[in-house]
Amino acid sequence: MSWENEKILVLDFGSQYTQLIARKIRELKVYCEIQPFSASFDKIAEYSPTGIVLSGGPASVRENSSPQCDERIFSMGVPVLGICYGFQLMSRYFGGKVSKSSKREYGRAVINVINDDPLVNGLAEMPETERVVWMSHGDYVKSLPCSFIRIATTENCKNAVAKHSKENFYGLQFHPEVAHTVKGKTVLENFLFRICKCEGLWDMGSFVEQKVIEIRETVGDGKVLLALSGGVDSSVAAVLLNRSIGHRLHCIFVNNGVLRKEEANKVVSTFKNHFDINLTYVDAEKEFLELLKDVIDPEEKRKIIGNRFIKVFEREAEKLGGFEYLAQGTLYPDVIESISCNGPSSTIKSHHNVGGLPDNFDFKLIEPFRRSEEHTSELQ
Repeated sequence: MSWENEKILVLDFGSQYTQLIARKIRELKVYCEIQPFSASFDKIAEYSPTGIVLSGGPASVRENSSPQCDERIFSMGVPVLGICYGFQLMSRYFGGKVSKSSKREYGRAVINVINDDPLVNGLAEMPETERVVWMSHGDYVKSLPCSFIRIATTENCKNAVAKHSKENFYGLQFHPEVAHTVKGKTVLENFLFRICKCEGLWDMGSFVEQKVIEIRETVGDGKVLLALSGGVDSSVAAVLLNRSIGHRLHCIFVNNGVLRKEEANKVVSTFKNHFDINLTYVDAEKEFLELLKDVIDPEEKRKIIGNRFIKVFEREAEKLGGFEYLAQGTLYPDVIESISCNGPSSTIKSHHNVGGLPDNFDFKLIEPFRRSEEHTSELQ
């Protein structure tokens, strides 16, 4: 079996831990992607997940405006793990009752396994110190659906772990992805390997191999421009693209005047001499510093730098000419930090490479780290 045949899909309901869930799953060598809770059923079905995780979130399922996913995911025949909000949403869908806690529970608790199950395999025999979990919720599942079975409890939560009596639908009131849940990794391992039947065939080498193939298929004989900042995201993107298409990649590095000492020289030396990448260096220090003069607010500074960078980049791109594709090192965290996903996630900070390009930018966009199924899109 190939790693591509075992993929976990995390539906994001706005939890601050969503990225952590995905990272923990990937650390267990199972490929994982994140989609917003509002992803269409067709998109979810096309992804063909081996299992689905419903993340936590700050909203309450008791509110009419609370985020909902397409209920047809429960008819796909794949295991589903609901965490905190995800568990409450699942319970409500199957007829359970979710109520507001008399006091928000935030902190450590100890689970007691009352019904053996593959999800909690090995936990019942562990000492109390190994059964510590992390709670963070204002609502709780007061009454389980009649089709569900209670698996574990805590002192203040009688439905800490539950499952559907016939289907592989599981709910956790605690967060297995955080370090405070001592055996959270064990719970995730059990879900992946005992319930979803994954084998753990994925690693970063597989990711690189897949991306190289995707980039080559997408670009063909075309040429790609990349705005190289010297940071991790764009640097890794540059190396990956260089590995994929060689000198058909051309990077533009803009010195905006707020770099670290000697950073500009190091970037130019590293990418020109070590990686042999086509690189244009633009010294725009005076131009940026003039605009930033007397500006104090960090968010305003980011916007000024981002807007001016676009102008400088456009100017240099026009000089070079002949490029069909624009590459960026956009990560999924950049997207969820910059853009609220229909409500549950608040904006953390704006990112220059998320929504910052002008509408008339006539490039095809390549973002190899944003999401695998969205590595290109048209910008007209």
